[in-house]
Amino acid sequence: MSYYDRALEMKDELVANRRYLHENAEVGLTLPKTRAFIEEKLREYGIEPQRCGEGVTGLIGKGGKVLLLRADMDALAMPEESGLPFASKDPKAAHCCGHDMHATMLLGAAKMLKEHESELKGTIKLMFQPGEECLNGSLNMLEHGILENPKVDAALAYHVGPGQLPIGMFMYNDNSTMMFSNNSLKIKVKGKGGHGALPQNCIDPISIGAHIIIALQEIIAREFDPHDACVITVGTFHAGTAMNIIPEEAELTGTLRADTKEAQQKLMKRVKEVAEATAKVYGADTEVEISAGGPPLICDPSTTKEFVGYMRELKLPETMEYPNISASASEDFAFVAEQVPSTFMYLSSGYMDERGAYSAHNPKVQFNEEVLPRGAAYLAHCAQRWLEEHA
Repeated sequence: MSYYDRALEMKDELVANRRYLHENAEVGLTLPKTRAFIEEKLREYGIEPQRCGEGVTGLIGKGGKVLLLRADMDALAMPEESGLPFASKDPKAAHCCGHDMHATMLLGAAKMLKEHESELKGTIKLMFQPGEECLNGSLNMLEHGILENPKVDAALAYHVGPGQLPIGMFMYNDNSTMMFSNNSLKIKVKGKGGHGALPQNCIDPISIGAHIIIALQEIIAREFDPHDACVITVGTFHAGTAMNIIPEEAELTGTLRADTKEAQQKLMKRVKEVAEATAKVYGADTEVEISAGGPPLICDPSTTKEFVGYMRELKLPETMEYPNISASASEDFAFVAEQVPSTFMYLSSGYMDERGAYSAHNPKVQFNEEVLPRGAAYLAHCAQRWLEEHA
């Protein structure tokens, strides 16, 4: 029996696990209900869970090379409007990015790999990770030794993709950046407040903030090679308390994305310089904070080619593969990929009808549970085959 056939037998269990996680969505680095559920299931499957920072790990097999299988398990800080009967109970937390699907697929793979433990030619290390959306969960587990004891040799992770996509697609990149870097940005503009009818006596931080936003976009338009894919987005602009008062301060926050480390460093440097210089032109002071952020996610080419080959071996129905996919969103699996040869792929989890009208991070998004057996089977089969080829 193939791993996919076994996963189809487990489909009801996979769906039930996913719906529990979905209904009990939790946000951030500390996920007590989610973590307890993962640990309970691992014990049920005969795997002894261990805490690793705020996450959960476990081992299957013994000795030999070590392959890390990773799934994130945190939700987004937003309401859910899917209308599903198992929608999140918490109005401020929702699995609108699909991490409940990832955790479910890894649980399924773990159960199947445990059933075949005697056949494994090495060790599988599980990584159930919190805090991906805040880009600190992977670092938390790395700081607590997820790649050590036993030392990890390679890593694999999947991300589901909703929308109007048919089930059966998988997307990867084996020759360039898979996902962009991420740095958060905060700019405080300190002006001089006063009466809205007397702007000549003031230094208007709202006007200066607007000039900063426009100037930042010129960095992308005129300073970067068109082949460098970069993004500057200002997402919030807060200032003022009344229509006829020029406030003392304005605050802007946003995100910076880039597809190479070199572009990331240049972007951070120039954003700070341009924001400060623009404010100075108009007589204001600024405080510019740019987070350390995360690097671009760059998959190891040879490792990715190997996993794609193993996935083809399963010969799943209606499979379509798309290479050289790149996304300007970010993923903190990038921290793992910096340290060990790694592969990250998208599995389509969409609907071709009206249920596929919404993308990830939309409160109405829905994910197709038909992908769960596929994802679990891919993880398990790839893990067993990689260990065989690297024994």
